[in-house]
Amino acid sequence: MSMIALDQCSTSFDHLHYNLFPLMSALPIFSLDGRVAIVTGGSRGIGFEIARAMRESGAEVVIADRLRDEGEASSAELGARFMEVDVTSSGSVRDLVEQVTAAHGRIDILATIAGIAHNMPAEETTDEDWRRVMSVNLDGLFFCCREVGRVMLAQGKGVIVNMASMSGIIANHPQPQAAYNASKAGVILLTKSLAGEWAGRGVRVNAISPGYVGTPMTKLGLDTPEWKRVWLQETPLGRLAEPSEIAPLAVFLASDASSYMTGASVVIDGGYTAW
Repeated sequence: MSMIALDQCSTSFDHLHYNLFPLMSALPIFSLDGRVAIVTGGSRGIGFEIARAMRESGAEVVIADRLRDEGEASSAELGARFMEVDVTSSGSVRDLVEQVTAAHGRIDILATIAGIAHNMPAEETTDEDWRRVMSVNLDGLFFCCREVGRVMLAQGKGVIVNMASMSGIIANHPQPQAAYNASKAGVILLTKSLAGEWAGRGVRVNAISPGYVGTPMTKLGLDTPEWKRVWLQETPLGRLAEPSEIAPLAVFLASDASSYMTGASVVIDGGYTAW
């Protein structure tokens, strides 16, 4: 599939975005009206679209990101609040949670979207490379779940939506990314573990496992012809997802519409893992 065709597909699904959320928010079961939501990594890409979707569904959104300029601009666009955080620092995460709780009195939703990818053969991956991926994708996600989880458990209610990946259940090819795959597998099992521990105390924990999504980071891979060929050829829908196509699932998992779901990792991959 040509890049022109990809762009044409993107346009049609951007149009879908603008018509979908008014419909969802009109249905009380999907409403996030008045709920307080933290979205880590919300300054751009999938995180931004999830922050936008939750805002349009009625939530008071806090975009938490280490990118101050982008975070402030994104927050201003959405009418959200920006707070700087380094998810790899448990102290920084604790400060974030304390400030949000002090300002709003509670936290109803946490969406842990912050993450990084690293494409390098396993035998060439240094200790530092490995730790960098794990510190953001797994350690940082756990720190956020732990600190927000404490608030939610005290409240007796709350919903956490973690960002996993289809890379947590399959080993991608042709690109080498052992550290990323391992980190996302960890997210899936951590999600199940937290769900089991906290279900009886009113806190639901689920994960989203996307396939290839047209974020700036993923689109760089399209510059490698072999990667592009495999990604598109092995995705039955034949294209990348748009970030706005992932966002409705996050709203669903955060809302009362998914009240009987916990411990799930929902795959949204254009059919990639069906073959």
